[in-house]
Amino acid sequence: MHKEVIIIGAGPAGLTAASQLLKIGVEVMLIDRNDLVGGQLTKQTHMFFGSEKQHASKRGIDILTMLDEKLKQYPNKLTVFTQTTVVGLYNDKVVTCIKDDRYFKLSADAIIIATGASEKSLPFENNDLPGVYAAGAVQTLMNVYGVKPGHKVLMVGSGNIGLIVSYQLMQAGVHVVGLVEAADHISGYLVHASKIKRLGVDLWMNTSVKKAIGVDSVEAVEIWQLDDQWQGIPGTEKQLEVDTICIAVGLAPLTELLQQIGAEVVYIRELGGNVPRVNKHYETSINNVFACGDVTGIEEASSAMIAGEITGIETALKLGYHVPNHTAKLTQLHCDLDTLRQGPHGSKIRQGIAKLGVQL
Repeated sequence: MHKEVIIIGAGPAGLTAASQLLKIGVEVMLIDRNDLVGGQLTKQTHMFFGSEKQHASKRGIDILTMLDEKLKQYPNKLTVFTQTTVVGLYNDKVVTCIKDDRYFKLSADAIIIATGASEKSLPFENNDLPGVYAAGAVQTLMNVYGVKPGHKVLMVGSGNIGLIVSYQLMQAGVHVVGLVEAADHISGYLVHASKIKRLGVDLWMNTSVKKAIGVDSVEAVEIWQLDDQWQGIPGTEKQLEVDTICIAVGLAPLTELLQQIGAEVVYIRELGGNVPRVNKHYETSINNVFACGDVTGIEEASSAMIAGEITGIETALKLGYHVPNHTAKLTQLHCDLDTLRQGPHGSKIRQGIAKLGVQL
């Protein structure tokens, strides 16, 4: 099967890229390995920040509904494969997939990689015990399937994900016994930290997990303070009775497919790890292969959606489509993206983009 554009990843960036392309008149095939499209939006029940243009005060699950409704307007131009894993990406724009134990090939004139990111793990003794979860898994259990991960939880990491998931756990009736952060400061928005602090959650800075304790599952956790070299300080250990340890220590871009096709990938710490080197059109070093969203650097979903819109327009232009007023549209979208990246929490992103040597 051949389509003009294949988009790999149906999260915030992939969905908005598809919406732009379909509106312009481009045939799109959207592929995602999950049961449903939406990526992180399927589990985000909190309200977004930003401006009205970036869906401020709307919940991620509601934004997903809005995006899904836009896609449904183009049934003859859109093909969606869910529960489909892309296992190969080749220079002749051939994509190989597995769905329901069936292996098949697809091809396109252009490909957009919007694979997002995976959660980072944390090494500590017994971190493979049942009851040790990544924060995304906890969100999926609670917000998608309505299942509590446990009764007493220690949160590890004070980024926005750790803070938001802590609050969502408490809303579900789960006791969050505390939050540990290896750095000396909260790394997420203080408004989220203040919310859980007011509800009685202890926040321990310069602290990490030494080991999980239990036989068949987590029964307790031992934490300890860290020195200025990020090493544990003997004698500062403290044991907490918990049945769940939730790890929220950041995300890493999923660039494996880009590396397979031979796209240039560079390590930029501020962007989360290995990211593709893209130009201002979000095109990688491989002709007609584009990338957007968290795969190009870890940001908020609002930024991923704007980047998806830009990539959709740029891909259509590269394929020779006429896009009315595209210069003004792209200028405004880049301005909106730059606005989202202002302030102290955007400084790391700006530094990472500067290392790429291009203005995104």
